[in-house]
Amino acid sequence: MPVSEPPEPRVRRAGEGGRDAGEGIEQARGLSAGFDPVERTTCALSPEIEAVVARWNPQGTALLRAVHGSRAANAVTLIGPDDVNTTLLRTELARFEPLVELSEPLTDPTAAVEPPSPSTRVPSVVALILLDAGTALGGDTLRLIGRLRADGSRILLAMNGIHAYQDWRAVRSRNLDLLATHGAADLDITPVSARLAVAARTEGDAGLLDRSGLGALHTELTAAASGVGAASGDRLAALTLRVLAETRQRVVEQVSALRSGAESAQLREQRAVLLAGRDSGHATAMSTLRGQQHLARVDLMTEIGARVRALHATARAELDRLRRAELVGYPDRLQQTVIELTGDVDRAVDHRLAELCERMDGGGVPPLRRDPAPRVGPDLEPRHRGVEDHLVVALGASAGVGLGRLLVAPLSLVPALDVASVPVTLLLGGGAAAWVVRARQQLSDRAHIRQWVSDALVNVKAQLEQRAATALVETETALADRVVQASTARMIDTDRRVAELETRLRRMAAEQPGQLAACERDMQVIDRWISLGEVGSRMGTQ
Repeated sequence: MPVSEPPEPRVRRAGEGGRDAGEGIEQARGLSAGFDPVERTTCALSPEIEAVVARWNPQGTALLRAVHGSRAANAVTLIGPDDVNTTLLRTELARFEPLVELSEPLTDPTAAVEPPSPSTRVPSVVALILLDAGTALGGDTLRLIGRLRADGSRILLAMNGIHAYQDWRAVRSRNLDLLATHGAADLDITPVSARLAVAARTEGDAGLLDRSGLGALHTELTAAASGVGAASGDRLAALTLRVLAETRQRVVEQVSALRSGAESAQLREQRAVLLAGRDSGHATAMSTLRGQQHLARVDLMTEIGARVRALHATARAELDRLRRAELVGYPDRLQQTVIELTGDVDRAVDHRLAELCERMDGGGVPPLRRDPAPRVGPDLEPRHRGVEDHLVVALGASAGVGLGRLLVAPLSLVPALDVASVPVTLLLGGGAAAWVVRARQQLSDRAHIRQWVSDALVNVKAQLEQRAATALVETETALADRVVQASTARMIDTDRRVAELETRLRRMAAEQPGQLAACERDMQVIDRWISLGEVGSRMGTQ
C-alpha cells in the first residue's frame, strides 16, 4: 500500500487566541448560510485531500468524479443469463452507494433492441451486457452490440465469474480483439467476481474487494446512468463522507499492519524455509536416483536371466530333433538367435532407462554406447575319439555276431547249409555293429554340442548382463550430472531469493518510521475534512 507525505496541515491549538475561535464560529455560520456541503465535499476538495484519497482509494476517487459529473438517467438494462451468478452480482451491486437501478436480466437480448410492442419497450439507453469468463464472444452477442451502438445506446461489458476460470485473461484478450475487428475497439471489458466481493465483505478485506472488480463496475455504471445528479445535496455529502471514511479505514489498516510487524515476520519465515531447504533437494534427488537405479538393475538382470534360460531350453529341445548332418550348422543358427536376443534385451534396457529418466527429471535417455552382439564362443571343436569309442566298436561287433548267429541258427540244422551260414552270420554281425557304432557316435556328438551350448549361453548371459550394467552406469552418470546442475541452479536461485528477502527486510526496517509518519499525516488530513464535512452537513440541514 503506497504512503504519502503531504505538507503538515495547520491545526488549531487551544489558547491561541479569540480571533481563531471567532473565525471558527463564523466559518460554521457560513456553512449554514451560503455554503453548499456538496460543493465542499466534492467540488472544493483541495489537491491535498484529493491526492490522499487517490493514493489510498482510487476507486473512491473515480466514484466521486462520476457522481459529480453524472446527470439524470433511467435504469440500466441488464442483459445476461438469469442464474445464480447474475443474482449474486445484482445483490452485491445493490450494496454500493449511490444505488444503481438494474433491470431484471434479459435472457433474450433481442428484446432490448427490437421489442415486440411499445408497451414492452425498454426505456433505458444504458445496457450492461454480462459475458461468460470461460468462452469467447459469439456472433449473436457481437450483432447485439452492433445494433445497440447503432441505436445510440451506452454499452458496458462485464465478464462475470473470473474466480472460476484461470485463463479468463486470455478469453478477455480474445474478446477485445473480436470487438476491435467488428468496429467496437472503444469498448472495454470489466472483469468482475461477485463471489470475491462476498468474501471481501465477510473478511473485511479492502484489497480483495478491489480485485473483485465490483467497485470499478459500480463506478462505470454510476458515471453512465446513476441519476444521482438529481439527488439532494445531503445524499452527495453523505457519499463523499463515506468515501473519506473508507479511505481513513484503509490508512488505519496499513498502520496496524506496519506496527504489528506481520509482513516482516512473514518474510523472515519465508527466508527460514528457503535456507532450510537450500540443499535438501540435492540429497533427496541423489537418494532417489540410487534407489531407482538399483531397482532397474534388479529388474533387468532378472529379465536377462529368464530370457537366457528360455533360450537354453529351446536349444535343448531343438538339438533332440536334429539329424546328425544338421548338427554341423547349429552353431551359426545359435549365433543368429543370440543376435535377436540381444536386440530384445537392448529394447528392454531402453524402455527401463526411459522410465528411470522420466521418474527423475522428465528428460530423455542420454545417448548410450552400443557394443556388437555377444559371440557364442569359443568355436565348437571336433569331438575327440577315445577309448570309449573303440569299446563301442568292439561291443557292437560282438553284439552283431551274436545277433547274426541267432538269426542263422535254424540253417545249422541242415548239414548242407551249415557252411553257408558263416558268411551270413558275419554279414549280419558287421551291419549290426556299424549301426550300433553310428548311433553311439550321434548320441556322443549331440551330447558334445549340448554341453557346448550350455557353456556358450553362460558366456552370453554374462555379456548381456555386462551390457545392461554398462548402460545403467552411463545413464546414472548422466542423470547425476543433471541432478547436480539442477541442484546448483536451485541453490543459486535460493540464494538470490534469500538476498532479496533480506534486502526487503532491511528496507522495511528503514522505511517503517517514515511510512508510519506519512500514514498519520494522511489520517490527520482525512480527519480534518471528515469533521468539516459533518459540520457542513449538519448546519446545511438546519
